[in-house]
Amino acid sequence: MKLLPDWITTGYLRLIDPVANWLVKRGVHPNTITVIGTFCTLVGGIIYGTGHIRTGGWFLGLTALFDVLDGTVARRSNSSSTFGAFLDSTLDRLADGFVLGGLAVFYATSHPHGSVPMLIVALMGLIGAFLTSYTRARAEALGLDAKVGLLQRPERVVLLSAPQAFFGLVFNGWVLAIITIILTVTAWITVIQRVAYVYTATTRADEAEARAETEARPRFWARNRAARPLLKGE
Repeated sequence: MKLLPDWITTGYLRLIDPVANWLVKRGVHPNTITVIGTFCTLVGGIIYGTGHIRTGGWFLGLTALFDVLDGTVARRSNSSSTFGAFLDSTLDRLADGFVLGGLAVFYATSHPHGSVPMLIVALMGLIGAFLTSYTRARAEALGLDAKVGLLQRPERVVLLSAPQAFFGLVFNGWVLAIITIILTVTAWITVIQRVAYVYTATTRADEAEARAETEARPRFWARNRAARPLLKGE
């Protein structure tokens, strides 16, 4: 299950196609796009922290294309690299931290929208976002593709920008509060889904390995017994 239907993702990719082709023709390195996109997201997080929610939403929404362009340009220009993937993943964590941290600062310092419960929710969302990425990375280190769960990064980017751009702090900030709660809850649901997926996959693999060892043991002893000479009394 996904929060965003596939047709939205497909439509967005088609929309940025001309931009990606333009960057490829001019030889722009994907790592450069990654760094610029991260810098824009950091600025967006700072804007949130200062309480300019609608401005921050529009800024993040308009610069979110960098989050997709780096990978697209890397594939089309055949410039994908192990370091590029590492850099992209690392800077994504930095970007998530700044945006959700900006919301936490907003709830800690804003008047009259300051709220200790919402500060806690924002911080829990920040932890959930990091765990969402960590569980997938750790699963991949075990040879598993744990790209499962309710909240993927594209959905998180959309929820962190689009509603704020259109609604800002209308309805006394309730739209922002609801979006922050949704982000937090879905992030933790995704963490649980990925842990469950890895548990199921590794348990099945361990059971299969144990069965294979159990089945191989009698054959091993049978071969050894047939190979060695018979002793007196046997």
